Amino acid sequence: MSGSQSPATALLLAAARTGDAESVRRALADGADPEARDEARRTPLLLAAQGDHVAAAEALVAAGADPDAQDTRLESAWLATGVTGSVAMMRALLPARPDTGLRNRFGGIALIPASERGHVAYVDAALRETDMDVDHVNQLGWTALLEAVILGDGGAAHEEIVRLLLAAGARPDLADGDGVTAREHAERRGFAGMAALLAAAEAGGAAEAGRAGDGAAG
Repeated sequence: MSGSQSPATALLLAAARTGDAESVRRALADGADPEARDEARRTPLLLAAQGDHVAAAEALVAAGADPDAQDTRLESAWLATGVTGSVAMMRALLPARPDTGLRNRFGGIALIPASERGHVAYVDAALRETDMDVDHVNQLGWTALLEAVILGDGGAAHEEIVRLLLAAGARPDLADGDGVTAREHAERRGFAGMAALLAAAEAGGAAEAGRAGDGAAG
């Protein structure tokens, strides 16, 4: 943290971290910089998002805080919503027009960690309310669908996320860097419900491709 930081800005960072919305508003009124950074280059809005302090975040958004400002670990307030799975925070940040394609240190967008962590409500809301790319591929060569299978526990939450992603148009045929599809990963891990959903999606895609081919031939 900079030694030249004003008392108001120091208060703003502290209040955002603890979720003291009243102090956030007071600090902003006293001239605190909404884009101030702490020692890890976290902004007040990122601190509020990481703690799921929605009221504090709303005050910062109203003051023009940037939801895409990234810290030393390439985390941002917007990306943090995918990690915490907070739908309320996601919606609080939408008026700030976040970059839904912003990438974390793994090259992933917010939808990917949310899918990995089993945040069903967040994935559902994000797919309906934002334009996040359901088939975005991160640096590991994984999509949200692949992460839900590879890093998920195979339980009801991750199975529902697989269903939601497929319903939103996620491609089941997109394989990882080794050429292994989500269905194949599900079968290897013994996730029968996921494997069935993915097999049905693959079959549906093949049937649609076949119909398109018949139409072209005609």
